[in-house]
Amino acid sequence: MKKSIRTGVVASVAAAGLMLSSCGFGGGESGGDAEGGTTLDLLVPSYSDGSRALWEGVIEEFEAANEGITVNLQVESWENLESVLNTQIQAGEAPDIYNGGAFSAFATEGLLYSAEEIASPETLSDFQESFAANEQVDGTQYALPLLASARALFYNEDLFEEAGVDGAPTTWDELYDAAEAITETGTPGYGMPLGSEEAQGEALIWMAGNGGGFGDAEEITVNTPENLEAAEFMKRMIDDGLTQADPGATQRTPMINVFLQGQIGMVYGLPQTVGQIEAENPDLNYGLANIPTASGEPATLGVADRLMSFKNDGDKAEAVTAFMDHFFAPENYVEWVSTEGFLPTTISGAEEMSGDETLAPFLEMLPSAQFYPTSNPAWNATDGAFKSLFGQLGQGMEPAEVLDQIQAEADAAAE
Repeated sequence: MKKSIRTGVVASVAAAGLMLSSCGFGGGESGGDAEGGTTLDLLVPSYSDGSRALWEGVIEEFEAANEGITVNLQVESWENLESVLNTQIQAGEAPDIYNGGAFSAFATEGLLYSAEEIASPETLSDFQESFAANEQVDGTQYALPLLASARALFYNEDLFEEAGVDGAPTTWDELYDAAEAITETGTPGYGMPLGSEEAQGEALIWMAGNGGGFGDAEEITVNTPENLEAAEFMKRMIDDGLTQADPGATQRTPMINVFLQGQIGMVYGLPQTVGQIEAENPDLNYGLANIPTASGEPATLGVADRLMSFKNDGDKAEAVTAFMDHFFAPENYVEWVSTEGFLPTTISGAEEMSGDETLAPFLEMLPSAQFYPTSNPAWNATDGAFKSLFGQLGQGMEPAEVLDQIQAEADAAAE
């Protein structure tokens, strides 16, 4: 692989691809008990082409060590995950264990076990303090931090050379100029995914790069001056034709695939993007750099997904605890998180993975990362509003109007 990397040396990761077909829970009614035992329904997203196999391996070993407990696995794409979960909740069939993002609204509504009810003290004490604190609502921890990650700029060295661009951009102005030069050669300069899959992620990358953000546990802030300036710059990129066609309908996953084919100049990617390139186009001549910001000061989007447990009939806490303790045991968890190409949330995992050069550039970016305010009960609605409304930025609507619409949804959820 030919690579030029400004933030550190990156090796390949085993995780590759970002889409996986879904399947439903098997073996009878969702959440039902197997005869003489307990059945746990596990709903998870697809992080890579290997996600299903990784979970199946965890489940196989867990069931072998815990006679009488069966785990039914359901894997969904990120685009479908939340709608599937909401449908199951409305039908009274919420998964016993759920791997997702937003959780505070579920906790506030009394739908979740507390963390103390679904993990042993040994497991809970192994989480990094900052990650554990991010899983609290009103002082009570409800979710277990599963993984962490950060975003970086991936850029096509060959397209840069063809366009006469010297080095990766560090500021918005430099990003604009590079995208303009690349676009003039006939290839979109910058990939901007504002579709429903992860519009909130693209938005926060830009807004954090201007000193903005989405708020905190107490207040959701969307239509701030800093966020508006970021949205206006994004719209300028779109209106000036420096992005792919129809960014409002573009999903992150297929856009990354187009970058892998050498047909976009720059995109924001994850650690797994490195492994995907290694697997699908190892000859791609690309570089990896910090996210360009308005001032050039470091800032990026941090991702922290989690595991949580819905109470359902209320008698599965013991079985869930057994599963969580098994999964987060270092010999199991480190293999899972490293194969998926993410950063660990546990103390033991960080110690074991500290020498992994693949993750080094992203570890360097974590101190400047902003995370979603998932501990705010209004975040679920805000997240949904970004996914359904922010794409209007690429369809002609003024940035101020788009942000006001999203802010209204957040305010309504906070009432």
